[in-house]
Amino acid sequence: MPPNDSPHSDDALSDRGRRALDEFVLLWGEMASHWGINRTMAQIHALLYATARPLDTDEIMEQLQISRGNANMNLRALVDWNLVRKTHQIGSRKDFFVAEEDVWTITTTIIEERQRREIKPVQRALDGVASGLREGGEYGEDAALADRVEALVEIMEVFDAFTQALLPLVRGRSTEKVRRVATFASKLRRQRGEGNS
Repeated sequence: MPPNDSPHSDDALSDRGRRALDEFVLLWGEMASHWGINRTMAQIHALLYATARPLDTDEIMEQLQISRGNANMNLRALVDWNLVRKTHQIGSRKDFFVAEEDVWTITTTIIEERQRREIKPVQRALDGVASGLREGGEYGEDAALADRVEALVEIMEVFDAFTQALLPLVRGRSTEKVRRVATFASKLRRQRGEGNS
């Protein structure tokens, strides 16, 4: 049976289902761009996640109206992030792609990859800037700039520590514990707000 005749094909979606799929893809791309993740990469992931069958590059290009180069570059990134895997179908030479379906695994992967690829290198670079300013003694404005840069490094380290503490709960799929942490953080925020009023 050709892929497009599959009962799971997105071609089997009603008009309402197709509109919902399009809206989901757009929203996922928009949300991801606020997190600093490439919008097209997120849209491809959303399309693959929401579609109940593997898609080839041509189908992804057609559905998202993107170029082959853009599709290939972002598919490679998604495979590198372990959010998408490449697969093959009998009778076809094309590469097909399927998304990781487990939301806990997706969340963990995104957190870990952003930490490794983006946050850690920035932390190291900022630390290097501050150290460079401190070398050779304290000089007025240099020292003041070093203080400001070190304050950024420190807050990044706090967020990193929070993320590292939260990751085991996410990996363990502990919805209740994650909710408790969120509730505790919310209470702290409210208490701080009341203390400032």
